[in-house]
Amino acid sequence: MKKEESSLLKDLFGKKKKYASIPGENGKKDVPEGLMQKCGGCKKIFYQKELYKNLNVCPECGHHHQISSFDRIKSLFDEDSFVEWDEGLLSHNPLQFPQYEEKLEKDREKTGLNEAVVTGEGKIHEIRTAVAIMDSRFRMGSMGSVVGEKIARAIERAREEKMPIIIFTASGGARMQEGILSLMQMAKTSIAIERLHRENGLFISVMTNPTTGGVSASFASIGDYNFAEPGALIGFAGRRIIEQTIREKLPKDFQTAEFQLKHGQVDKVIPRGEMRDTLGTILDIHGFGGDTIETSTGV
Repeated sequence: MKKEESSLLKDLFGKKKKYASIPGENGKKDVPEGLMQKCGGCKKIFYQKELYKNLNVCPECGHHHQISSFDRIKSLFDEDSFVEWDEGLLSHNPLQFPQYEEKLEKDREKTGLNEAVVTGEGKIHEIRTAVAIMDSRFRMGSMGSVVGEKIARAIERAREEKMPIIIFTASGGARMQEGILSLMQMAKTSIAIERLHRENGLFISVMTNPTTGGVSASFASIGDYNFAEPGALIGFAGRRIIEQTIREKLPKDFQTAEFQLKHGQVDKVIPRGEMRDTLGTILDIHGFGGDTIETSTGV
């Protein structure tokens, strides 16, 4: 038998390998980092650009992924109408908490933000509107003294200039590294909202994932309208703490936006793609800036 024929028969009837060879480092093709993203809801994998074009909402299951503050601004406001306020305010370390300043600097580099909230004004459907947008990428959106100060200033400016204000919350609560100074922001921001309400100003609160702790227990829950994004975690204490306290098992959907809507804590759950038009409609309804309408005593 010829050598070539013997080799052919060996290939045809020889034992098959039960393993796959793995290429060496030189044979691997580099996949660009951040090219693909797995959906947190349906677990399907998408091109990140595809999700970005859909406002970071899964086209298959509608799961709302994290969105940066400036991407949200871009999705809401009329083109080139947004002007930022108080960009230069920076947190320090009043309690000398170990490594706090290093963590702040790392978050500034990672996010391109100076703090966990962006405030400013712009136009939504040509209506001048103040806004504060929290960003959970920066210290989990925790409310320290600068976050509270920026939000309070934005509310006061909206009151003085007769503008409605919209606040998008995304926070893990108070910032532990600032102790009591962080907790004081709950009172400060709530008082600013009360002053706005007394002058018939309009405040729309939009709770996104997550809205918890001192933020949910202060300004986030006292809007003229309280809205939320689908699936957002909204609550004060965590599930485990509550279950241990009341010694009962909580429903699976407890502390979701949909649960809050069902029990009257939220007025409406609004998908991100519908947010701009919904807010624009409400702002148009309140087009007189919340001025009091005089009525006769007989009405």
